[in-house]
Amino acid sequence: MHVIDCGAERATPITEYASRGASAQPLGDGAGEAHVYVVHLEPGGEIGAHPAGFDQLFLVVRGEGWVAGADGARHLVRAGHGAVIARGEVHAKGSDSGCSAVMIQLTELALPATVRK
Repeated sequence: MHVIDCGAERATPITEYASRGASAQPLGDGAGEAHVYVVHLEPGGEIGAHPAGFDQLFLVVRGEGWVAGADGARHLVRAGHGAVIARGEVHAKGSDSGCSAVMIQLTELALPATVRK
């Protein structure tokens, strides 16, 4: 077992896609194309619109944030909720009040029907 520190002070700022107030810390890579990060969004922070390089699960673990697709419509995600973004889908993420999330990126993410809305 390893205990890890995922505090915002250990994360690296995200500067791509006109992002602001956003940082991420890689937590690990899996076999093939699999990556896990903890993402921190400060109040008013945003990761700007860009196409997803992988299927990804963005799961909020603290606070409240939003995700938006290509149309720019924001969808609220709070602790215990998340969004699934398909590879190639243009999307953005942000938070008005600040949040932390676990982001899992995979070549292909298959979700059971029980978690889909």
